[in-house]
Amino acid sequence: MKRSIVLVLTLALGIALSAAAQTLPAPTAAPAAPAPAGPAKVAVIAFQGAVSQTNEFQRDFADLQKKFEPKRNQLKTMADEIDGMEKQLQAQGATLSDADRATRAKTVDEKKKQAQRFAEDAQNDLTQEMNEDYNKVASKVFDVLSAYAQQQGYTLVVDGTGNQQQAPVVLYASPGIDISKAIVDAYNLKSGVPAPPPQPPSAPSPKPAAKPPVTH
Repeated sequence: MKRSIVLVLTLALGIALSAAAQTLPAPTAAPAAPAPAGPAKVAVIAFQGAVSQTNEFQRDFADLQKKFEPKRNQLKTMADEIDGMEKQLQAQGATLSDADRATRAKTVDEKKKQAQRFAEDAQNDLTQEMNEDYNKVASKVFDVLSAYAQQQGYTLVVDGTGNQQQAPVVLYASPGIDISKAIVDAYNLKSGVPAPPPQPPSAPSPKPAAKPPVTH
């Protein structure tokens, strides 16, 4: 129990982006421009990875981690208390009356339920805020992508994000047509947000989402 409670928010920081993205609509493509003469020019982008690699999202993600640190510490305190109560009950169980043993076991169970509710509420809050942060940046990255594709003369840009739950899925793409880094660089330049300082090794990194959550 202790391990699951302590790690709820830590794990949530790493998976919330994916969890939030699964509830969001797919991006709405901009109206297609007339196709130029000649062969089609196609590019691939790992859209969720590009969004999560922007300086703006990295900054917002670090701020979110700091914001939820007190709740994570509170969860650890609750878990330590439960662990101590369980050890005490185990050590003294043989000397307690049946009534005392049942009362203490009930108290431990109630503490566990309180901790679980606290963890679930905290994770829901985290998911909602991650949802908002991601959508805010993703919408602007989509605008940069659209402008970049028109400037470069691409007739089709395919999302090559892995583990997609909807088409299209890219089975093969030459590295030379992947414009993910170009879009991240273009967005960072436009946003003017500097790269955030490196996070401590113990801090989880944001994961790419399962499908492209952009409303445009």
